[in-house]
Amino acid sequence: MRRTSRAFWITDCQRGELRNTPLHAATDQSVLITTHYSGISRGTERLVFEGRIPESERERMRAPFQAGEFPWPVKYGYSAVGRAETGPLAGQMVFCLHPHQDCFLVPEDAITPLPAGLPPARAVLAANMETALNGVWDAAPRIGDRITIIGAGVVGLLVASLCKGIVGTDVEVIDPAASRTTTLSHLGLDHRLSAEEASRERDVIIHASGHPKGLETALTLAGQEGRIIEMSWYGSTAVPLMLGQTFHSRRLTLRSSQVGTIAPDQQPRWNYRRRLEKAMALLCDERFDTLINGESPFEHLPEHYADIVKNPDTLCHRVSYC
Repeated sequence: MRRTSRAFWITDCQRGELRNTPLHAATDQSVLITTHYSGISRGTERLVFEGRIPESERERMRAPFQAGEFPWPVKYGYSAVGRAETGPLAGQMVFCLHPHQDCFLVPEDAITPLPAGLPPARAVLAANMETALNGVWDAAPRIGDRITIIGAGVVGLLVASLCKGIVGTDVEVIDPAASRTTTLSHLGLDHRLSAEEASRERDVIIHASGHPKGLETALTLAGQEGRIIEMSWYGSTAVPLMLGQTFHSRRLTLRSSQVGTIAPDQQPRWNYRRRLEKAMALLCDERFDTLINGESPFEHLPEHYADIVKNPDTLCHRVSYC
């Protein structure tokens, strides 16, 4: 069995490199995974790459198999798909919340087999779909609700797709990038380029743009007793918010959603494994291939990573290992 692997490390502000990483000795409970693909989660990974993780959040924001400490050097990421080489799932393709690394050892309970209808190349979206699913649970949209999603990144598009599947809903997605129109159309979603084009009096608004201005827009679009779900994470960025207009008079609710905790209403019946399995089952739809709009070989990741995470057109960028 291999004793070393290669992993992508963020070594300084906006700098990364591939490093040889020793593999710990295997145990009866560990499995060896050979990575085929990993996915770059642009929003969070950009914050890590730029050193914008607040000191107060550094422990809470650790990835499951992160090595090193924020701000750097740190090995970070959470979307790896590969083949199990040992253990009861040997020979099967599995998903793991692991950084960008060509092979790794993890406990058996850290991997989840891919369902039959999910190609490994699409499975890199599993962590994003899990985030989207949890966000929809937190938002609790109902049949017939008027729903607006602000931000057409990967999470926003997945959230909108899930909401669109609820009978009778009216779903709009706001994003200023005209380049998103084709992707939205492919998913059967209505695109609004600005708040001025968007409908008002919305029942549920889910903000996933990562920009403070988007949250301000959410407050202006919500109807009486409207629910606003904040899925963006800003890192160390200050977020000014105007609460002196309709926020009080319309009795709006502003609630955060973070994937690290299962939505409270689901906790009596759902655990993390069940949620991840459902997220992967939801990805058994070829329409979601449109959310992967770039691919780079692992060997070239250090030279391309900065451009990938800084490019606003990036949705999910896939890293290939073989």
